[in-house]
Amino acid sequence: MSLESVRAFLAERAPDVAVVELERHSETMSLSAAWNVLPAQIAKALSLKVGERSLLLMTCGDSRLDNKKIKTVLGGKARMLPPDEAALMTGHPVGGVCPFGLATPVPIYCDIRLQTFDVVVTGAGSTHAALRINPLRMAELVGASWVDVCEAPR
Repeated sequence: MSLESVRAFLAERAPDVAVVELERHSETMSLSAAWNVLPAQIAKALSLKVGERSLLLMTCGDSRLDNKKIKTVLGGKARMLPPDEAALMTGHPVGGVCPFGLATPVPIYCDIRLQTFDVVVTGAGSTHAALRINPLRMAELVGASWVDVCEAPR
């Protein structure tokens, strides 16, 4: 069902963006190799709870959250939602979460490091589907806010 919600969202707002069904699981290293991109170019979706607020944060596949930045920018300590809560909130299974076709309207944020790339690859509502998109366009399509909440790369 969630793959269909992503396809419906894209058909309405970005019909030129194609969802590709994969033979392998859409985890970061598999996507990176399959799509010939850097691990950082995988737009990883994190379903978080900050205080009482649930939100979706898109980060580079190799990024780590910076707790001090999260508190400053988002107003509290972040915790990952358990997989069942993340799936309920997004309508997508963990491993296929993306900002498109969400089951529940939630604030969406994109870490500024994604802007480093012309193209990123993100899940598409299934653990075996993904898509390529410009990160600025991804953020625009979902009304995401840009934030600086990840540690600098080492």
